[in-house]
Amino acid sequence: MTFDDELEDLFARPGVEGLSLAVIVMIGGNVVAERYGVQPADLFQPERRIDADTALTSWSMAKSITHAAIGIAVEEGLIELDAPAAVPGWKGTDKEAITLLDLLEMRSGLHFVEDYVDDATSNCLEMLFGSGADDHAGYAAALPLEHPPGTVWNYASGSTNIICRVLGEAVGGGEQGMRKFLTTRLFSPAGMASADPVFDPAGTFVGSSYVYATARDFARFGELYRNDGVSEGRRVLPEGWTDHARHRIALDPESGFGYGRHWWTWPQYPRAFGAHGYEGQFCVVVPDRELVLVHLGKTTAELRPRLVERLHRVITLAG
Repeated sequence: MTFDDELEDLFARPGVEGLSLAVIVMIGGNVVAERYGVQPADLFQPERRIDADTALTSWSMAKSITHAAIGIAVEEGLIELDAPAAVPGWKGTDKEAITLLDLLEMRSGLHFVEDYVDDATSNCLEMLFGSGADDHAGYAAALPLEHPPGTVWNYASGSTNIICRVLGEAVGGGEQGMRKFLTTRLFSPAGMASADPVFDPAGTFVGSSYVYATARDFARFGELYRNDGVSEGRRVLPEGWTDHARHRIALDPESGFGYGRHWWTWPQYPRAFGAHGYEGQFCVVVPDRELVLVHLGKTTAELRPRLVERLHRVITLAG
């Protein structure tokens, strides 16, 4: 099998197994295979053919982009990872001890139910679309503390949006200031010309869920981490920030993936890690094979293991 054969098979899978919209395989910084699909019509838009210029949503891959932005802010002295997170409402409470590193490691101790189906119990849905829709970070920061900070791992999109509020305050200038920071310090140096971050009505970057970009630009983001933060000979992220990302904090027994600091780890391959998003968004970095693999599409959670098996087959072809 070749890369093209695997992509042909992936895009030809039955619709009940999910939908692939864009896949890119890069080895050593060069695209060796690339394929695009068709997004069916829905209530909001007609059918459209996806191509290299189509921007698609990141979902939670944006969390890994948030990790990159934090690294730049740390390097510039704007924030400190080990210091208490600068959340005004936490002063004088048990939450005051929560650090930015606790939030990056998903060990804040705050209550948060990460569910994408049951709106009766999901804090994620309530934050993005319910009572927290106007202020994602404010909603998440107000949730009760269930565990001492730094002790219990709990994947929580709310933690990321709290980080983005703290980062935005450190950068200054409101939404425009943060947008400029992301564009000039991260997206432009990394060659991600299409990247478009989304902000909530409170002016906070929704780093948990929303960056639109082309598949090629998501691949360029993977390349940035494969090269330890260097793009086109220019250092964008602090030296060693890739290792910071893939330092495993927990193992998710349900998926088999490890979790680092806003990146997932792939135990099957030494030093491999990935940005993962809802409905089968993946940007997988396998340094030992010089590989970056991007998949964008729509695959339900219960079918994701089948998609991951197919991605493993692609990775295996890289040697």
